Amino acid sequence: MELRPSPLAQTAMSLRSGERDLLSYIHETCDFIDAYEPTLQALLPEPERRARLIKEAAALQERFPLPEERPPLYGVLVGVKDIIRVDGFATRAGTQLPSTLFEGAEASCVATLRRAGALILGKTVTTEFAFFEPGPTRNPHNLEHTPGGSSSGSAAAVAAGFCSLALGTQTIGSIIRPAAYCGIIGFKPSYGRIPIDGVILCSGSVDTLGFFTTDMAGIALTAALLCTDWRPMQVTRRPVLGIPTGAYLEQASEEGKRAFAWHLARLEQAGYDLRDVAVMDDIEEINHRHQRMVAAEMAKVHEQWFAAYASLYRPRTAAQLRLGQEVSEEELAVARAGCLKLRAELEQAMQQHGIDAWVCPATTGPAPEGLTSTGSPLMNLPWTHAGLPALTLPVGVAENGLPLGLQLVGALMADEALVAWATAIADLFSV
Repeated sequence: MELRPSPLAQTAMSLRSGERDLLSYIHETCDFIDAYEPTLQALLPEPERRARLIKEAAALQERFPLPEERPPLYGVLVGVKDIIRVDGFATRAGTQLPSTLFEGAEASCVATLRRAGALILGKTVTTEFAFFEPGPTRNPHNLEHTPGGSSSGSAAAVAAGFCSLALGTQTIGSIIRPAAYCGIIGFKPSYGRIPIDGVILCSGSVDTLGFFTTDMAGIALTAALLCTDWRPMQVTRRPVLGIPTGAYLEQASEEGKRAFAWHLARLEQAGYDLRDVAVMDDIEEINHRHQRMVAAEMAKVHEQWFAAYASLYRPRTAAQLRLGQEVSEEELAVARAGCLKLRAELEQAMQQHGIDAWVCPATTGPAPEGLTSTGSPLMNLPWTHAGLPALTLPVGVAENGLPLGLQLVGALMADEALVAWATAIADLFSV
């Protein structure tokens, strides 16, 4: 299919200045969606989408007639993962359960984007309850491959060019993985950095709101709006990058390892200080702990719904909830404590070795063929478990022509530095 990615910062600037006519932008985008959405299936159906957007855009024009008074995201189209509540839209969460169960106040992250002038393009497809049962969305780079999950529709919509910005969530790897598979930028801030009210939770101990764009300037623009107490910073030096050697990296495929070696060589040639650091040799234990914690917390969220509508849940989701019911309160407490333990171990390693950020593959390899699986999140899991900020950059293509991503992970609440450093690294790989 045709890809027409629209960099967020550039799009926002042209709409604010009037260089790009807002109503024409809406019509052109809706024409593009009409042509390719039946194939891509990134959005939830909305028969009157164009009419609604034109009405909202006209109201925005009337409210802000002068370019110098327009808010930062004036007229920008935003996709919203369908576990996040948006006024005027049902929340379906990729499930057959009644949407009335999920009604509630609009998520504050959505309200913040609206105040910044954004227009809601629509809800984006998610896996069932942000777990592993895939939706219909395809990878825009190759329609026979998965876009990843669980924020599949958000990543595919941005990669295709349906919108310049989309919201997602990450419980294991649901922002970083689909961003990498779809060849765009995904940012998962530090745990708790963006308020997560108005979201159907999967695992409250790790669930993190994040977002997708195709440009680092767009990441910085959005982070300043959504992240609590954001303080933009200018970096005056290259970061020292740690390579988390050992059992964690061994989880990548052979092709993933070869690609990562090439990415490291490129960084080293550019003058980056790369340091091997042996960490997470207990990765199997970390993976097991995280998966059972998520299952237990998800079972608590779904306790009443599952009791009433068990037959409507898809098999993998139902199995996850039954697994969670088996986890004792004592085991859950140990798992939650494990999040803090891993964070402390990683922070200690960073201090001991003079590391500013970690660098590692964003995924085990390129997007798998087929739509029955959303791919492996194992390269993302420990960073999510520890609550650290993570970001993936597109860094070329695999042997089959599909995108590859490079994952950068910062220290807790050092999101600003991570974004600043990633901007320079993105420029390196874009040449």
